[in-house]
Amino acid sequence: MPSFKTGEVARVMSQREGLQRVEIDFDGVRERAYVLPQLTGSVAVGDRVVVNTTAVELGLGTGGWHVVHWNLERTEYSEPGPGHIIKARYTSLQADVGSAEEHNQELLDVDSIEGLPVVAASLHSQLPAVVTAIRAARPEARIAYVMTDGAGLPLAMSDQVALLLKRDLIDTTITTGHAFGGEYEAVNVYSALAVAKHLAGADIAVVVMGPGIVGTGTRLGFTGMEIGAVLDAVVGLGGQAIATLRASYADERERHRGVSHHTLTALRIGTRSRVTIPIPAGEWAEGLRADLVSAGLDQRHDLVEVDAPDPLALFEANTLRVTSMGRPAEEDPVLYAAAAAAGTLAVQRLQANP
Repeated sequence: MPSFKTGEVARVMSQREGLQRVEIDFDGVRERAYVLPQLTGSVAVGDRVVVNTTAVELGLGTGGWHVVHWNLERTEYSEPGPGHIIKARYTSLQADVGSAEEHNQELLDVDSIEGLPVVAASLHSQLPAVVTAIRAARPEARIAYVMTDGAGLPLAMSDQVALLLKRDLIDTTITTGHAFGGEYEAVNVYSALAVAKHLAGADIAVVVMGPGIVGTGTRLGFTGMEIGAVLDAVVGLGGQAIATLRASYADERERHRGVSHHTLTALRIGTRSRVTIPIPAGEWAEGLRADLVSAGLDQRHDLVEVDAPDPLALFEANTLRVTSMGRPAEEDPVLYAAAAAAGTLAVQRLQANP
């Protein structure tokens, strides 16, 4: 069940479109919270607000942030949306965000993405490595980022996406399912990919959930399982499906060392189509391939070794600071090497099928 407290906004720490970060005074104790103005309107210093404290109380990976649920200075709030498609449906914060599908006749009979290369990854932190590798290999490529609802729902919560947009490393954003806040809203992954190809004019699409992947330690109970359905959607629509490995040699959990059980399970059980799995060439290639072969994935999918640029050098060149699970990129470079290999392969597929 959710937990709520009431406090007063003591300081606005930072703000950008779609997001405010504030300090809340709870009877003399200051704690951090964020505000999603699209849902609740903005807040100002001195406002009394109701705050959802559930994630912090559970010790989840939110970085110690509460969420402002309502501003008590308002007796009403209305922000008309562009259509009739509601996200966060049947909750008290359901919002009419509209959707690209209901406003664009050119999508009416679309059932193909005509060979579009699509990279699917399960960790939001791998997104920068995918897109910087694409830019390094094909600077003029138009890149669409599709954010699913497997983790955080508001696109505005991603500092990384805000920075990638600012640096022109992503050209457009599409939020699908109950995720919201993209340049385009889409009802599902299939139509999001159609939007990427036929409305946004993307050369390459990258599909990955927002920050906050959910895992339980069980074989099937993790939201990264969604990449199976994503990859099947790509194949079903006539695209080129590229699966990004989640791999680590720094994670202390045995199930995530080498190729993570998340990747192995999603590609073994959750992916019905035959897809391409890029393996970064170099020092990790033999071990990663062995993990995939041990799981029988060489029989189910196509394993391709890819020479990709050093992701750490790409991050430095683009002034990006990337972390995953609290570890800076330099402590676990294989995670990003796998993502850079996926981005590089997407460009190779684009060049082979312009």
